Amino acid sequence: MDEHKLKLTSSEIGTLWGEYVNGTMTDVVNRYMVSIIEDAPIKAIFEDAITTFEKQKRQIVTFMENEGFPIPIGFTESDLFKGKPRLFTDIFCLNYLHIMTLHGLLGHSTSLAVSVRKDLRDFYDSCDNDAKKMYHQTIELLLEKGNFQRDPLFYPAQNPEYISSQDFTDGFFGKGRKLAATEIISISLNLKKSIMAKTLSIAFSQVAQTKEVRKFLTDSEKTADQQIKAFSKIIQADNLPVPKSWETEVTTSTDSPFSDKLMLYHIGFLFQAAQNYHGGGLASSMRTDLVTAYEGTILKNLMITKKWFDLMVQNKWLEQPPLAPNRKEIAQEK
Repeated sequence: MDEHKLKLTSSEIGTLWGEYVNGTMTDVVNRYMVSIIEDAPIKAIFEDAITTFEKQKRQIVTFMENEGFPIPIGFTESDLFKGKPRLFTDIFCLNYLHIMTLHGLLGHSTSLAVSVRKDLRDFYDSCDNDAKKMYHQTIELLLEKGNFQRDPLFYPAQNPEYISSQDFTDGFFGKGRKLAATEIISISLNLKKSIMAKTLSIAFSQVAQTKEVRKFLTDSEKTADQQIKAFSKIIQADNLPVPKSWETEVTTSTDSPFSDKLMLYHIGFLFQAAQNYHGGGLASSMRTDLVTAYEGTILKNLMITKKWFDLMVQNKWLEQPPLAPNRKEIAQEK
């Protein structure tokens, strides 16, 4: 079958739209970071990331134009204020690229999973390969610089065992057991992402130009901090280490390199993306205290994203994705 005779589905258009908007957001941040980075190897990885997205952006535009859809506004040079002082250290920039690459890997996989047309599947395969290459590069450089935070280590048991007691699910009264390796996967990942959200909220709140955006960013920092403390308490109770914070990697600059629109959208993106990871953690948890922690975290994230939505709409900063046709309105036009 000629793939070009197949119209893109709503899901396929939706993924392209999301890849464009989120990609242009990250690209603006990457362009600022490459302008302040002094470490040559870190700078080179960011230059690769910018070049890679330029290639992907052109292909997304081609797909959408061929289908007659308008190209999203996304984020542009107008959201980047050049020549501003350093807001982040080089190491934070590298950690940022690593975490955002993880988000990209998940996004590309989801996009591939709902794509049917071969040219689109090939495109997301290529995006996935680019992200995996970047993932390996960021890890190798973080390891080289002694800044990669590995998850807690376990010592092997002598033999595999079956669960033999209902106390396996107890996490409140001390009758149960220590954290399972399958549970620590999500805890560690969620802690690292919450630490990133908190650090960016601190940095952005320092430089935000409007009072309402600054207030939201301060609230989001407190929410992320509460989540970090909740999961750190659980993991520390088993005498396991927690990832270090990155607040000291933010300078004291109050001169914004980004528009309030970009900063607000970025934090909302992180909290929305976190819901996927928290949901996955909830599904894999078998201890009652973990289930409660995830449920509380998901509820708080819903509250912060509702405030985010209202503020974005109030400022006319939230771009509308493609919508299904309103048949009633169409019929009334006749």
